[in-house]
Amino acid sequence: MGEVDKSQYVIPNDVPVCLLQCSKAFNALENKEKLYCHYLSKACEQGGLIVLLQTSPESVPVFLLLQKIFHNETVESLQTKSLDAGVSEYDFKALLAFAAGFYCNMGNYKSFGDTKIVPDIPQESFEKVMKVSTAYQSNKAWFDEVWSACSDDMYDLQSRRRELGIAQKGVSTYYSSNITEEDIAFVQEFMKDQGMTDPYNTRLFKNDDGSFQLRLASIATEEKYDDLDKIHPMIGKRHLFKEKSIQIIRGDYSALLRRSVEELRKAKEYAANDMEAQMLENYIKCFTYGSIEAHKEGSKFWVKDKGPIVETYLGFIESYRDPSGVRGEYEGFVSIVDKEMSRKFGTLVEQAEQLLAFLPWPKEYEKDKFLRPDFTSLDVVTFAGSGIPAGINIPNYDDIRQDFGFKNVSLGNVLAANPSGVKITFLSQEDEELYTKYKGPSFEVQVGLHELLGHGSGKLFQQNKDGSFNFDAENVLHLETKEKVKNWYHPGETWDTKFGSLASSYEECRAECVGLLLCLNNTVLSIFGHKDEVAEDIIYVNWLNMVRAGLLGLQFYSPETESWKQAHMNARYVILQVLMEADSSLVSIENVTGEDGEPDLLIKMNREKIKTTGKEAIANFLMRLQLYKATADVEAGHAMYKKYSTVGERMLKERVTVLRRKQPRRLFIQCNTAATAGEKDVSLREYETTCSGMIQSNIERYLEHDAELEQLWKSERPFHKY
Repeated sequence: MGEVDKSQYVIPNDVPVCLLQCSKAFNALENKEKLYCHYLSKACEQGGLIVLLQTSPESVPVFLLLQKIFHNETVESLQTKSLDAGVSEYDFKALLAFAAGFYCNMGNYKSFGDTKIVPDIPQESFEKVMKVSTAYQSNKAWFDEVWSACSDDMYDLQSRRRELGIAQKGVSTYYSSNITEEDIAFVQEFMKDQGMTDPYNTRLFKNDDGSFQLRLASIATEEKYDDLDKIHPMIGKRHLFKEKSIQIIRGDYSALLRRSVEELRKAKEYAANDMEAQMLENYIKCFTYGSIEAHKEGSKFWVKDKGPIVETYLGFIESYRDPSGVRGEYEGFVSIVDKEMSRKFGTLVEQAEQLLAFLPWPKEYEKDKFLRPDFTSLDVVTFAGSGIPAGINIPNYDDIRQDFGFKNVSLGNVLAANPSGVKITFLSQEDEELYTKYKGPSFEVQVGLHELLGHGSGKLFQQNKDGSFNFDAENVLHLETKEKVKNWYHPGETWDTKFGSLASSYEECRAECVGLLLCLNNTVLSIFGHKDEVAEDIIYVNWLNMVRAGLLGLQFYSPETESWKQAHMNARYVILQVLMEADSSLVSIENVTGEDGEPDLLIKMNREKIKTTGKEAIANFLMRLQLYKATADVEAGHAMYKKYSTVGERMLKERVTVLRRKQPRRLFIQCNTAATAGEKDVSLREYETTCSGMIQSNIERYLEHDAELEQLWKSERPFHKY
C-alpha cells in the first residue's frame, strides 16, 4: 500500500444506514397504480445492473460473489461459522459494511467522489468467510475461479486503481484501458461528422490493432433489423475516418436491457393514460434498437405528462461519472407524488417568470418562453443507479429543454432520511444549533431553486442547420465586451460535447448560484412558509451550508491527478473561493484546536454581509457563468472555472484536516415490491436500517442474473487490462 491512507477508501463499520420510507405513499395507491409502480420498479432494477459494467472490471464478479455468499444463508449463520474459523468480529462487520457500501453504490467505486471502495477485512479473512459459506460448499470450483479473477483487483490501491479516470489517471469501463483522451476526442469528431450528437448510450473500446469499437446499448445485436437500419444505416458497419477504422457495434448490455424491456411491457398495461403508454413504448424502442431519438421522443411524452401519481424516468441519463463528461450512466427511478409538498413547488412554478427577472442577465440571455415545468415532491420507491440525488432536473437534451420543456422533482424521502446524533463539523456551537434546526428546510428551498430556476434558466445561442439563429445575432451584445456576440453553438454541438468534462460541474455551480441568489427573495421564502426572523435564519443557514459544503468538497479533490472527483462538490468549492475572494470578512476559515486537542477548522460567516457583498459577488459570478455557457465560449469558461477550482497550498493543508475529520456518507436502503399470483395485490417490504438489512434488500431484489452477468463480464475482460 505504501503511503496510501487506506481509511479513505473503506466503508467504516459504523456507517449510518437510512431507510427510504415510502410505505405511506405506496399504501395510498390504487391497485392499478401499485402494479404500474411494481413493474416499473422491476424494469429500473433490471437495467440498474448495467451500472456494474459501467464502473470497474471487478464490479460484476464481486457482485456475483456477494450474491451467492449471502443468498444461501442468514447473516447470523455465516457470522457464527466465520468466527469459528478465526475471523474476528470486527473483520466480519467490516465485510458487511463493504457489501452494504458496494450495493448502495452498485459497484466498488463511490458514486459521490468516484474513489475506490476496498474491504476493511483482510483479504485472507474475506476468503475464509467465503469458504465457510454454504454456497461455497456446493460450488467450490466456481467460487475459486471468480475469487482468483477479482480478489487482488478488489484490494488494489495502486495509483491508477484508486479513482475513476481515463488512461493513467484512473479506471473507467466506459472505455477500454488503452483508450486515451486523444482517442475520445477523435471518435467524438467522427460522431459529430456522422450526425450522432448524443453519445449517452455508447461506450468506446480500442482493439489491439488500433481500430475502434463504438458500442451502442441495445437488445438488438448484429442480426438484420430492418427497422433499426432505417433508424441509422451506419450502425453495424465499419467506417474509415481519417485513415482509422471505427466500427459501430450494437448489442451492448443486451441481456440486461431485454429483461428491463420485458418489465416495461408489463408496466405499459397499467399506464394511467396514453402519454404514459407512448412514453414507455419509446423507451422500449430505445432499449431495443439503441435509438437516442426514441428516448428523446419518450422524454417529450414524459414532459407532457403533467402531475402523474406514479412518476418515472429511465435510460442513460447523467454523465457525471464519465471522465470525458459525455456518456451517460444508466439510471431509473420510480416514485410517488407527495401532494402537500408539491403544492409549494407548484406555487414556485407559478412565480417562476417573475423570479427570472432577478437573475443577473438581460432577457436576450433567457429562454424565449419559460415552459412551465411539472415540479413535484416525490417519495422514491426505487432508484436504480450508482447513487440517489436530492433533486433532479431532466431531460438533459438541450433541444428538448429549450423547445418542449423539462420537469423538476425533489425527492422528499431522500431529504428526510437523516441519521440522528451526527456531529456537525467546522461550525461554532451557535452556528451548529442553527444549522441543525434549519438545515432541512433551507436545503428544501435550495433544491427547489436549484432545479427549477437553476437548471431551468438561461438560453444557449445556437445556429440552426439552415443558417438561421435562435437569437438576434446582429443586435445581442456580449455582457462584458458590449460588442456583438461572436461565439455560439453550431449544428451538431451540444453543451455536453462542447464543454466536455467541465460541463457537469460548471452547470451544477450555475444552478447552486441561482439558489443562493434567489433564496434572498422574500417571495420565495414565503412560498415555503418562512417569514421574519425565521426567514433570515433560513437564508443564513443556506449560505452557511454552501460554504461548509465547499470546505468539505476538499475530500473529493485528488492532489495526485490535480482533478475533482465529484461535480457538485467541485461546484461548491468554487463558490467558497468566490466568496472568500470577494471579502475576507464575509467568509473566513480559521485554524483552531478541537476538543480532542487535534487541529481543527472553524468557518466564520458575517451574516450581515450576505445581502450586500455576498449577493454582489454571486450575482457577478453567475452572470459570467451564464455568459460563457450561452455563447459557447469554452476558452473563457474553462479559464474562469479552473481559477476558482484550483486548490492552492493553503487549501491543501486544510484538506488534511478535512480528511482527518471526515464522516461517512449515509447509505440508503430501498424497499422492494412484490406482486402476488394473479396480480391481485402488490406488497411493499421494508428492511432494518443496518448493513445486514441493506444486503437482504439486494439479495431479494436480484435473484436470477448470474449467468447473464458472468457472460457479459467475461466477454469484456480482454479490454480491461490495468
